[in-house]
Amino acid sequence: MSRGLLGIEDLPRQEIEAILQRARDFQPPHRQPFPRLDTLRGKVVVNLFFEPSTRTRTSFEIAAKRLGADAVSITAAGSSLSKGESLVDTLNTLAAMRPDAIVMRHASSGAPHFLARHLDIPIINAGDGTHEHPTQALLDARTILDRKPTLEGLRVAIIGDIVHSRVARSNIYLLSKFGADIVLCGPAPLVPKELASIAPGVRIEYDMRRAIEGADVIMMLRVQLERQHETAFPKGEYFSFYGLTLDHFELAKPDVFVMHPGPINRGREISSEVADSQRSVILNQVENGVAVRMAVLERILG
Repeated sequence: MSRGLLGIEDLPRQEIEAILQRARDFQPPHRQPFPRLDTLRGKVVVNLFFEPSTRTRTSFEIAAKRLGADAVSITAAGSSLSKGESLVDTLNTLAAMRPDAIVMRHASSGAPHFLARHLDIPIINAGDGTHEHPTQALLDARTILDRKPTLEGLRVAIIGDIVHSRVARSNIYLLSKFGADIVLCGPAPLVPKELASIAPGVRIEYDMRRAIEGADVIMMLRVQLERQHETAFPKGEYFSFYGLTLDHFELAKPDVFVMHPGPINRGREISSEVADSQRSVILNQVENGVAVRMAVLERILG
């Protein structure tokens, strides 16, 4: 991973397993702070975010600092891009400052790959358009493995706006490498049939109750209104067909738990009763984001 982390699709299973195992070492004991190390002392990590972010940007910052690195965060509004500078010129300017890695989020699919071809600096993809979000899939896998002995054979229902979701795509790539049974569910315009062919073990279901039946894990997704060019689904109408409520748990495995990459829209894709229930691991995902990103940074720069 000396060239960075651009996606899950081409990442070998052994590499994924190594990151997940190392992330476990970074998980703090219950109610204890994350460890402070000097593994990356003297390294500089630039967080370059062209889209809004709270969880990903902050956890990358914390992860770098916990490893002893210096973290610098730049947003589109606070960069020279807002003055009309091209992306290439902005990146060349940053490269001239010799950072050790760049963490990048961009609205265009493939933007980090473009950057990686032009700069001799490790690039970490923090989300590119509707393509991939590799560290989110890794932290989701770490969260599942905190509760399950293996990913093999698990039935994972991914529900919501699949077509616009880079989180869904990275999770599909990762889970399929471990032989999971993946069910994609949502309104037909948001779950096109061709998605069933992007990885082995994937099938599509448009009835939410059938999708959840026998599930070990329910992964809810945000309806990405900002990426939809077609008519948006009315909030109440969407929730009545694809919103997760406590009643749905009766259809799944007795020990099923609920995930969501955030930010959650209560009353659109998930009820408050579910989001705040004992079955929700949403905050565990956020916590694991720091541990996983520490493992990724250490693997790339350590």
